[in-house]
Amino acid sequence: MDERKTRAERIAQKVRKKQHMVRVAMGEEKADLVLKNADYVNVFSNEICHGDIAVAEGLIVGMGDYSGRTEVDVAGKVVVPGFVDAHIHLESSLVSPVSFARAVLPHGTTTVITDPHEIANVCGCAGIDYMIAESENLPLDVHFMLPSCVPSMPFEESGAVLTWRDINAYFDHPRILGLAEMMNYPGVIRGDRTTIEKIVVSQAHHKKIDGHAPGLSGHALDAYMSAGVYSDHECFTAEEGMEKLRKGQFIMIREGTAAQNLEALMPLLNWKTASRCMFCTDDKHPWDLLHKGHIDYICRKAVALGADPILVVKCASHTAARYFLLNNKGGISPGYLADFAVLKDLHDFEVERVFKRGKLVYDGNDVAIEEPFVDPDIRAAVEHSFHMPDVTAGALQKEGSLPLIGLIEGSIVTENLGRAAGVDPENDICKLATAERHHNTGHLAVCYVKGYGLRRGAVATSIAHDSHNLIGCGVDDDDLALAMNRARDIGGGLVVAEGGRVLYELPLPIAGLFSESPLEEINAKLERCKEDAHLLGVHPGIDPFMSLSFVALPVIPSLRLTTKGVFNLDTLSFADQTM
Repeated sequence: MDERKTRAERIAQKVRKKQHMVRVAMGEEKADLVLKNADYVNVFSNEICHGDIAVAEGLIVGMGDYSGRTEVDVAGKVVVPGFVDAHIHLESSLVSPVSFARAVLPHGTTTVITDPHEIANVCGCAGIDYMIAESENLPLDVHFMLPSCVPSMPFEESGAVLTWRDINAYFDHPRILGLAEMMNYPGVIRGDRTTIEKIVVSQAHHKKIDGHAPGLSGHALDAYMSAGVYSDHECFTAEEGMEKLRKGQFIMIREGTAAQNLEALMPLLNWKTASRCMFCTDDKHPWDLLHKGHIDYICRKAVALGADPILVVKCASHTAARYFLLNNKGGISPGYLADFAVLKDLHDFEVERVFKRGKLVYDGNDVAIEEPFVDPDIRAAVEHSFHMPDVTAGALQKEGSLPLIGLIEGSIVTENLGRAAGVDPENDICKLATAERHHNTGHLAVCYVKGYGLRRGAVATSIAHDSHNLIGCGVDDDDLALAMNRARDIGGGLVVAEGGRVLYELPLPIAGLFSESPLEEINAKLERCKEDAHLLGVHPGIDPFMSLSFVALPVIPSLRLTTKGVFNLDTLSFADQTM
């Protein structure tokens, strides 16, 4: 009886709110908030409209002539729907979801769809639980796609292995929207059972399945899409994007820190094809967030490259909302969430105010946000994630020639440069090492890398996509061992060493991936680590740590260093067994 009464009270409360909204919409009662004299982007009629925007109970209830208990005059400004990042790994910001929210709200972002596969590769379900808890009740809506590839390839030594049974229970969570980027596209097109199982389970819950298939085309793309993959964010050329779009995929145009594809995909941003396009960042590092922006940066760049500003706003908000079935987001319309940004204009996309559910969360100076409560046990489960022995200089010494990986400036794709016989700083050849850090196996793989530039000392990082084992690069074995061991001892992070001493370090104690410190503090330490690495010789056009982190990712062509040796994605085989 008590339960029925409680349910009836909840329904009655919702009815009262709805009745209030109707009366406000009719002009019979004052709105909670009114943006007066607004020029706003109408994503339905593809024009700029004018009128007051009335808000009640966190929803837009009308546009026209309204009065409100709070009124904000936005004459001369442009109001747009809150921006949506269609695909991001929050861990890439090196800070917690709370600090990330503080960083992106001033840029007009009100919704992100994140794939927590970085922390899941380290901590499994405990990592997903932490990210959900840490992002609860923020003034930034954080939706999740469940990691599809933990590990990214079956042979990877990650901290956890997630099967369809592990992720199945999460689909009922209201913020879970589907299955994240299916990176194991070779497994899909081969019909691998464990891979297909995750797609089938996601479809059974009527959820989306995102893709990750760089360069896939022809019958292989047909097979990948037939399995149920609806989108792709890995298009590097307009031709690739058009083939995938013609076959029915949604294209997430990515402009992040690690990969920038907007300029190449600009031919898709026209009124004929842009209805299938949305924006994403994938990975966004602290400096970019602080100095370039977020989705607003993509908008600004797209307009500068010649795109229609109204079309750009649609790709930055409406398309992603429709794709993910967020049916009350991505537009300024009665019944939609009152999530919008007030811009100075549609050229520079300078954000002056941000409203979330009708509440002012950014006033041009400060962000209104409270720390969510996270159970201490949930937090403890993602700390102290290193379980590995010392890396010794002797173990780093290998006889004979080893595979040589070639870095390409400005790209995460690598080249197969054959083999090298040893470190040769004069010819830009350094030693690369990866150590397994989750299960105390002692596995250590070594090869050589060209194009990095290091001439002295060593660097190490615990961010090594996607299994996040410990990776380091050096020209001196003692310094390389020192840097890798120090990264382990501080619970994960970045380390620069030379001459037997640590020059600088950035601890990242949450799963060895990020920190709960403020973004500004993390950025300052990160930039100092980069500066010291560049002083040791790393090429100016190379990010010392991001470059290493992607050299370990075996789902990107062509050569990658894993704990089991150098993997060649082109041949799906190991170039050399260096363990």
